Amino acid sequence: MAEGRPGHGEAAPGDHLQTGYQLWLVGHQLEHGRAPWRDPYSFQPEAKRRWNLAGWPFGLPYWGLHRALGTVLAWNIFVLLGFLGAGGLTALWLRELGLRRGAALVGGLAFSLAPYLQAQWSAGHLAAWVVLLLPLSLYAVERARRHSAWWLVLAGAALTSIPLSGQLHLALAAIPFFCLYSLVRFRWAVVPAVPALAAGVLADVVAVRDTTGAGGRSFAQVEHYSADAVDFFSRNTHEIEGVVFLGWTVVVLALAGLGTLYARRRFGLAVTLTLGALVPALFALGANLPGYETLWRHSPGLRETRVPERLMPVACLALAALVAIAVSRVRWPGTAAIVALLLLVDLRVGVFHPTAADEHNHAYSALRAAPPGRILEFPVFLPDRQEGSVYLYYAMQAPGERVAGYSTTAPLAADEILRRLGRACSHDGLNALLDELRVRYVALHFDLRGCVADRYGDLPPLGAQRNIVIYQR
Repeated sequence: MAEGRPGHGEAAPGDHLQTGYQLWLVGHQLEHGRAPWRDPYSFQPEAKRRWNLAGWPFGLPYWGLHRALGTVLAWNIFVLLGFLGAGGLTALWLRELGLRRGAALVGGLAFSLAPYLQAQWSAGHLAAWVVLLLPLSLYAVERARRHSAWWLVLAGAALTSIPLSGQLHLALAAIPFFCLYSLVRFRWAVVPAVPALAAGVLADVVAVRDTTGAGGRSFAQVEHYSADAVDFFSRNTHEIEGVVFLGWTVVVLALAGLGTLYARRRFGLAVTLTLGALVPALFALGANLPGYETLWRHSPGLRETRVPERLMPVACLALAALVAIAVSRVRWPGTAAIVALLLLVDLRVGVFHPTAADEHNHAYSALRAAPPGRILEFPVFLPDRQEGSVYLYYAMQAPGERVAGYSTTAPLAADEILRRLGRACSHDGLNALLDELRVRYVALHFDLRGCVADRYGDLPPLGAQRNIVIYQR
């Protein structure tokens, strides 16, 4: 269950492969008695073992799913659990906020079916799962307010896990929203924001600093991903990152819910949810928002973002809460069921498609059974190219050190080595460079480059399937 990109005879590339690898790595490392927060395979030997922050906190439950169901079915169940978790935790929060059960369930449905989240789940972006921690933290705030301050421990753990999982862009919106909500509902609940901010600094130091992602982005990338105002009312966005469709039902009911709060003189909550919905939506316009470029260039953290829409989950949650408040106001029997049906129809975007998986590749099975050795896959891609996610996926089938990898925060040394390999492909220096890197196995994928095929095509293959051939040097 992913975007449906073509696989060309092998697994189709996409961030779902990267996320699956990062989650799988936690259990794999534990099974071998190694630190679950380290990646011993990507960008080796030119880089130190990288931090696998994305394995927190869902790597442990994914471990059980993967062991029981295998790679493909475990991923599909994980996607479905994302919908269930988003809706369920939001409904718990809204119930604790004092809303009726039917209204709370409608609010959970509005959040879990938010088109932006659907697009993120289909693309395999981990932020779609990590955002579940935000309604969990708000639920804990309400429990602390009504019962015991010890619930703030859960609030702090949930909020801190957002930046600690590596989702620093999401944290830029989630932490301020949490702070504003806490100031309105229970002021002592602001305290958990302190460790969350510390976690953000720590994640930046260990996973971003001194990498290819540390120098900031170009504003041309921001312009490419910026949404247009019409995108908020259209489900026909072709760029998966640009899906910001809100749904007419959500917009109308959110306005009604806002009116309800003002009528009840609950001004603090009204302002909080208004800002939570409005600010991320405005920021999603990116380059199309006057003054955004100046703000982007001079705001700490924002300068490293290239996709303005990454703050949208907070807006989706605020809008879902306003929808639930509106429904809770209506006492007619069956109102919640009618609204739920409207949401099911109105929020469909059709972003999920069957996607090639190649779960049991014979070539990589042969590599798994072969003596240990470093592997290089061809063609060589720079670390930020999504095509490299395919190589991470096959690392799950045949674990071992790989010269390449896929990450927008790759070590600078790894980036340089891969550039050298790209230049050396058409020269006699390729073998010398592979000797320098101590590469024992070479895997040729569908896009065979002539120089590589000529160099290794006369060797007996270690393993082959379809258009993937692995040679031992």
